[in-house]
Amino acid sequence: MKDESQVKITLPDGSERFYPKGVTALEIALSISEGLARNVIAAKVNNEVWDPTRQITEDSLVKLLTWNDEDGKATFWHSSAHLLAEALEALYPGIKFGTGPSIEKGFYYDVDLGGQTISQEDFPKIEAKMLELARQKNEYIRKPISKAEAIDYFTKKGDEYKLELIDGLEDGSITLYEQGGFTDLCRGPHIPNTGFIKAAKLTNIAGAYWRNKQENKMLTRIYGITFPKAKELEEYITLMEEAKKRDHRRLGKELELFAFSEKVGQGLPLWLPKGAMLRERLQAFLSKAQSRAGYTPVITPHIGSKDLYVTSGHWDKYGKDSFQPIKTPNLGEEYMLKPMNCPHHCEIYKTSPRSYKDLPLRFSEFGTVYRYEQSGELHGLTRVRGFTQDDAHIFCRPDQVKEEFIRVIDLVLYVFKSLGFDDYSAQISLRDPNNKEKYIGRDEDWEKAESAIIEAAAERGLSTVTELGEAAFYGPKLDFMVRDALGRKWQLGTIQVDYQLPQRFQLEYTGSDNQKHRPVMIHRAPFGSMERFTAILIENTAGQFPLWLSPDQIAILPISEKFADYAEDVFFQLQDHDIRGFVDHRDEKIGRKIRDAEVTKVPFMLIVGEKEAAEGKLSVRRKGEGDLGSMTIEEFTAFFKKEAAIA
Repeated sequence: MKDESQVKITLPDGSERFYPKGVTALEIALSISEGLARNVIAAKVNNEVWDPTRQITEDSLVKLLTWNDEDGKATFWHSSAHLLAEALEALYPGIKFGTGPSIEKGFYYDVDLGGQTISQEDFPKIEAKMLELARQKNEYIRKPISKAEAIDYFTKKGDEYKLELIDGLEDGSITLYEQGGFTDLCRGPHIPNTGFIKAAKLTNIAGAYWRNKQENKMLTRIYGITFPKAKELEEYITLMEEAKKRDHRRLGKELELFAFSEKVGQGLPLWLPKGAMLRERLQAFLSKAQSRAGYTPVITPHIGSKDLYVTSGHWDKYGKDSFQPIKTPNLGEEYMLKPMNCPHHCEIYKTSPRSYKDLPLRFSEFGTVYRYEQSGELHGLTRVRGFTQDDAHIFCRPDQVKEEFIRVIDLVLYVFKSLGFDDYSAQISLRDPNNKEKYIGRDEDWEKAESAIIEAAAERGLSTVTELGEAAFYGPKLDFMVRDALGRKWQLGTIQVDYQLPQRFQLEYTGSDNQKHRPVMIHRAPFGSMERFTAILIENTAGQFPLWLSPDQIAILPISEKFADYAEDVFFQLQDHDIRGFVDHRDEKIGRKIRDAEVTKVPFMLIVGEKEAAEGKLSVRRKGEGDLGSMTIEEFTAFFKKEAAIA
């Protein structure tokens, strides 16, 4: 039994312990073991991340966080952003600070240099200053402060960016954090002291508009990453070198897959012939799988009336940040570049009366959509302004929702398995129960939709995490997070349950009771977008695609021009079996032709000379394996088809 001077602490394993009121997470860790206490850098108290030195004054569920926890890393990196700021303030007097959050890998801080300049050549001295300060083991001290005191502090400091942030905060919710000689406006949390930071590396420098608004001043964004051990930084640098080799932007250029043109416009990819072949293969693969699963293809225009998106609710939510409406010669008539396909599919549903016997209806489309992204956010194929979704919308009865959701999960997992994406997790994204005004629709519909997703994921045995507040404005969703060959996490496939659009578009079906009912809508995209999926596929495979997917599967290499006719004959015969490639007619030595085919990652090289032409055979080489011997065209075709079979 506890007395009034104690708090009950429940640990993740369900065990309960009693401590004096005001106990800290570090003290709890120390009561368990000294080794654990040395490694605790933050704590989750009632699902909120806290400083490990913050006092706990009421009964709480507590999880101790270390570097091995994602929330622990985020706290470590946010604390490192403060350390970077302290180093910058020491080296560049008069510098002003915007915001400095943690990101998936590291952190950044947006700064106003006030006429001073920083380049990558300055990184070593900044890193050295950071480590010098880290070795001082200065504590991160949390200081609650009134709004008036905060305004007074940053007015005297002359930092208008912090004053603007304070303006949007409520009195009683404001805290400062101090370490060493640096004080920042921050809600925290932070690690115990700077001494935990043993290695630092600044990684990039870029421009960023204050608060991401183009009308605001352009600040300097400095990116960095830190680690609790120097060895981990060395491993990270090695990984980044490998990442450069796998960068889809570099490989896309080398393999002649895609390009960008300033004249065409930022964020609008141009698919080159080989990239188009790769993309068409992906599309054909998914189209075949969708056909087997009962989907019917549809096609919708690249533009739609603004009224369509007003009806769907997308205009109110995203209209101001999208491409602006296109005006026609008719006064008041406005169209938009299509930002999503779902409103169009709702209108297709309405083209005929629907019965309960017709459902589920599954409409699929490789639909290109257009969304405005700020230029600083664009990145190769992963963040673009025009992209093609492997979109589909399932219209079903309420009693069919869970079964249809499970069928979509199975389709996503088939896609991942076929393309070698084995390291993935599923994120259940739910509504924020404390901020319901962000969403549309009735509570009861949200509850039914969320239950269907949770139950379907459980039945398929998915490893899931649940995130409150990450739902779409119209419904909850299941997002598939894939880790690539370098351990980076990407959101690809998504499935969403939607009770709202059928309501907004007044969709109906006649039930078995001869009454009108509202269908439920499931949005799904296993790839997510063709562009992002292709980018991740390029980096995951380092450009060495599965054989069935390779744009050029063979290179036919005649030893000399004397055998050009035989090479062309072989090429045409293999084309009849849907084997793609080219004949290298260049006046080059065969060794050079082989090397060039290897560099461009062609899986098979078929060498033809006097002996091969006389015997009707091919000398077969495979990238990375070398000579496979001599084969007839029929033997190679049979061998190839077996090797190219989709898993």
